[in-house]
Amino acid sequence: MKTTRRELLGSAAAGVALGSLALTRGGSSSAKPTPAQHFPVSNVSIAKAPGYTMDVYDTVYRMVWEHKLDVRGKRVVLKPNLVEFDPDTAINTNPIVVHAAFEAFRKLGADVKIAEGPGHRRATLDLADAAGYFGTVPKFEDLFTDLNLDSVSRRVIPRPVSQLKSLYLPHTVLDCDLLVSLPKMKTHHWAGATLAMKNLFGLVPGGVYGWPKNVLHWAGIAESIVDLHHLFPRQFAIVDGIVGMEGNGPIQGTPKQAGVLVAGSDVVAVDATCCRIMGIEPKKIEYLRLARGEENLGESAFHQIGEAVRAVHTPFHLIDPWRQMIQAA
Repeated sequence: MKTTRRELLGSAAAGVALGSLALTRGGSSSAKPTPAQHFPVSNVSIAKAPGYTMDVYDTVYRMVWEHKLDVRGKRVVLKPNLVEFDPDTAINTNPIVVHAAFEAFRKLGADVKIAEGPGHRRATLDLADAAGYFGTVPKFEDLFTDLNLDSVSRRVIPRPVSQLKSLYLPHTVLDCDLLVSLPKMKTHHWAGATLAMKNLFGLVPGGVYGWPKNVLHWAGIAESIVDLHHLFPRQFAIVDGIVGMEGNGPIQGTPKQAGVLVAGSDVVAVDATCCRIMGIEPKKIEYLRLARGEENLGESAFHQIGEAVRAVHTPFHLIDPWRQMIQAA
C-alpha cells in the first residue's frame, strides 16, 4: 500500500535525519577503484538516429530485441531523465524515446511502467506535461509513478564506496524485474558526463531526503553513483543522444545534435561507449573507474553492435576544468 503524500512529506525531516545517520566518517575522495578482476566482453548497441521521428520506434525495438531480454510477464520500469523544462534547450529525455521504449518492452510481453523522481522540481507531473510526455505517451498519468512520493523501504548498500551505508528507496523500482535507464546524453558540471548511471540519482526519493537530494552530494557524487548502481543489478539502458547537451550541463548547457542512440545491459559499458562518442576518455570519469577499474574500460572491453564509435563520434564541448581533465586525445 502506498504511503500518502501527506504521510510521506510529514516524515521528510525524520527521513533526512535517518539518511544522515547512514553516513560514516571519512572523505569520499579516498574511495578505491574496484579491485582488478575479469569482466566478460559486453555488447553495446549503437544506432544512428538523426531525429525524433517515427523511425525511433523501429530503432529502439531492434536495439532491445538484439539483446535477447527475457521480459515476457516481467515488471519493467522505465526511468527517464526529467530535471527542468526549457523549450529552448534539451534537458530531458525526449518523450518519443520514452514511448518507443515503452512500446518495445510491451511488444515483448512486459508489464511496463514509467517512473521518475526529479531532483529540482517538486511538481513532477507538471514538469512531465511541459516536457511533452502527456501529449506523446497515451494514458501517461496512469502509467507513471512519482518516485519522490512513492512508498519506501530501507536497503543496505553492498560494498559501499561512498559514505552511505544504506538508502530508503521506492518500492516501484525495488520490486521491478528490470530497471531501464533512459538518460539524455549530457555533460555535467560536477561529474563530467551524466548518462545511464548518473540517471539513477532520480531513484532517491525527495520525499525522504529533500530537494535537491544533497545527501548524495555530501556522500560523494561519483561514489554514490556506483553505490546506486550496485543496488540495482538488473538494468538495461537506452541513451537518448539524438540531441544531447554540451557545455555547462546538465541544465544550463547547449543542445548538441549527435544523432545517436546507445543501448545495452551493461550500463557501465554503455556509459563508457557514450563517453567515447562524446570525445571523453572513460578512464578519466571517476564513477566509471570506481565501478569497473581503468583496466576494464578500454575499447577492447566492449563489443559494439551496429555502428562503430568512429561513425557517430561527435565531440561535446566541456567547461573548464573538465576540458583539460577528461577530454580524449
